[in-house]
Amino acid sequence: MGAVRLEAITWERLGDLLAERLLDLQPGDGGPWPRIAFDGAPAARPGDLAERVSQALRVRGRPSLVVGAEGFLRPASLRFEHGHHDPESYYSGWLDTGALWREVFGPLDPGGDGRVLPDLWDPVTDRATRSSYVPLPPGGLLLLHGPLLLRHWFPFDLTVHVLLSQGALRRRTPEPDHWTLPAFERYEAETDPAGTADVLVRADDPRHPAWRGPLG
Repeated sequence: MGAVRLEAITWERLGDLLAERLLDLQPGDGGPWPRIAFDGAPAARPGDLAERVSQALRVRGRPSLVVGAEGFLRPASLRFEHGHHDPESYYSGWLDTGALWREVFGPLDPGGDGRVLPDLWDPVTDRATRSSYVPLPPGGLLLLHGPLLLRHWFPFDLTVHVLLSQGALRRRTPEPDHWTLPAFERYEAETDPAGTADVLVRADDPRHPAWRGPLG
């Protein structure tokens, strides 16, 4: 990651600062819906930060929609085509990027109707979730969280990466999921999420995060 200066902060303060920054965020495509990535391995819990920011936005009178990438995984027959512990499949073949483009990003394009499908597939039951579309009003923010998000060409207007050191990632990843760790090593080498994200949050100690700022 190189010499990056990080400042200690609390999760509460970080959520507030991000929410304040997002109030003035203008979508790069001229549309009315800013799109924000909360990227990080499952052990880094980027979804928790997305939910915290959503709550802070709500207090400020700004609607948002939190969407988890785990709701857009491909069916098990495709995810496990090369076995249940194949890092290459996890890296390149688990996420249904076409569904995300169609059901999440497409409706938020300029001229879109703002009706977002919050999830499509339940990876536990391996069945369609049959969730209803959620209307996101103009000015509402999409907060998409999940792993390996920055390696795709999704049209994010701001990106947040929740970083764990390799040691912390190994400690906090359940033993049955250690087979995924090579995928995150590859992600770091090929995408450099810590260096390319607009906001970097280091969460080795889950009680005392640090971040790269300022925002703005």
